[in-house]
Amino acid sequence: AKAARERAYAPYSRFLVGAAIRAPSGAIYVGCNVENVSFGAALCAERAAVCAAVAAGERSYTALAVTAGGSHVTPCGICRQVLSEFSRDGKLVVICGTDGGYKTFELETLLPEAFAQFEPEVKKSE
Repeated sequence: AKAARERAYAPYSRFLVGAAIRAPSGAIYVGCNVENVSFGAALCAERAAVCAAVAAGERSYTALAVTAGGSHVTPCGICRQVLSEFSRDGKLVVICGTDGGYKTFELETLLPEAFAQFEPEVKKSE
């Protein structure tokens, strides 16, 4: 995550973020934030790492490390929701670090009521 952070493209905020996500296979995929002058088009490091993993064929993850150097950082709401897509049980370990230390969470703690599409119950006519 630290190495990916060094490659971040953040000319507007200067807030460099890196992420590394581990799949059950042991493979690790990295991502960094990529900003855009159209702020809504920016991509967070966590989603960039997920995209790299999905492109490699990985669809579930056991741990995510995210770092922003000197600033404590946790995944934003959109990233938390994207991560929940690949961690239906909410047990994904999320390690949020700085150059001086880290905190560990389970995704379920960071996003306790993740949006999920459920099939509606069909009631049979009597």
